Amino acid sequence: MIPIRQSLFVLLASVLGAAAQSNVVTNVVMESNMMVAPDLGGITSSNLVQATHSTNAEEEAVRFQLQMDLAIQQRHDKNPTLAAQTLINILQDNAGPEFKRKALFELALAEQDKNDFVKAQQVYSQYMQRYPEDPSAPEVLLRQGLLFRQMGVNTLAISKFYSVMSTALRLRLDKFEYYKNLVLQAQSEIADTYYLQGQFHESADFYTRLLKADSPSLNKQQIEFKLIRSLSYLTNQDETLETINRSQKFLDSFPNDSDVPEVRFILASSYKTVGRNSDALKQVLLLLQSQQENAKGNPELWVYWQRRAGNEIANQLYKEADYLDALQIYQSLAALDTTPAWQAPALYQVGLVYEQLQQWQRASDTYSQITARRTELTGTNAPPSLSSLCEMAQWRKDYIAWLQKARGAELEFQHSNLYKPPSTNTTAAR
Repeated sequence: MIPIRQSLFVLLASVLGAAAQSNVVTNVVMESNMMVAPDLGGITSSNLVQATHSTNAEEEAVRFQLQMDLAIQQRHDKNPTLAAQTLINILQDNAGPEFKRKALFELALAEQDKNDFVKAQQVYSQYMQRYPEDPSAPEVLLRQGLLFRQMGVNTLAISKFYSVMSTALRLRLDKFEYYKNLVLQAQSEIADTYYLQGQFHESADFYTRLLKADSPSLNKQQIEFKLIRSLSYLTNQDETLETINRSQKFLDSFPNDSDVPEVRFILASSYKTVGRNSDALKQVLLLLQSQQENAKGNPELWVYWQRRAGNEIANQLYKEADYLDALQIYQSLAALDTTPAWQAPALYQVGLVYEQLQQWQRASDTYSQITARRTELTGTNAPPSLSSLCEMAQWRKDYIAWLQKARGAELEFQHSNLYKPPSTNTTAAR
């Protein structure tokens, strides 16, 4: 087995080799409050007493601290390659143990900033091998977990998050609140990892546990939203009812939150799933009728959820022959946006509903609204789908006209037969 010190230098040689191949210019002008003495090029004079270079521990500490500050500044200035080189110099010099510990931690951060995630993980692992009992160990494990998740290795990420909790309990460190928050963050990251993987049973379970913790450090609003989302993907009826309950509470508690439109969509969909169509319709109409001041923070998001909720619920109602409720939503959708690309398809659906209700004149009038914008729908810049829609609207309008004419002729024929006098037999026997 390679000794830890030897393996560390092997790793540093690898990092140094990568840094040496970089094309980054190293002559960086630093903004600092510190005055840097000019280099006199070794000019001497017999009239001056040459100062001796002190090598005492205090001056060495100052030198290494300046190097450490420089590396941190370089990393903050988005120069992680330069920062890595500076930190490697500290690690290869005769710096004290504490400087080397800090330099190794900062080196991992610099490699992560360079998006060299594998090398960053190697440096973090070296850190944990050298300093397993250091108070920073739980934070390093948390950073490893987050990095593994970013790399797509979710199993290892979850393992590291669990290690954060066990290490913090084992070390029994001071700063209780700090480590308590680290453990809480590890728990929330486990929930988020399951959530990002689409394992919604597990994520719902962990988000529920977090909310039961009732910690002031938790962003309960965000966790509640993620819990609602997780529950909405589950198909069990009890979970659907729980989704309805939590969604309604969220809307009551956070009426101005940016996630309100999506939560209202989830609530409407959940009502539809359990057969409460009138409640689903109510939620969709509330979303479609939302005032502009509610959406001013993120209008694009509101428009997206208004259109998605309206389309999905209205289409489901139409398929189930609930034409009156579908009609309300389609009419509201048509009023959302007057541009032909949006309004024409919505009006076409309105026309189809009127046909199903056998309100032929209203259907024909609706199709006329579409064909009246023929120039906009069939112009050179219009997509082919709109041109086809205009043709279909014209066809349906002509079909309704033919149908009404045919029915009128049929009624006239029936009426004439009903009142036709009976024929007399002129050849009756005498």
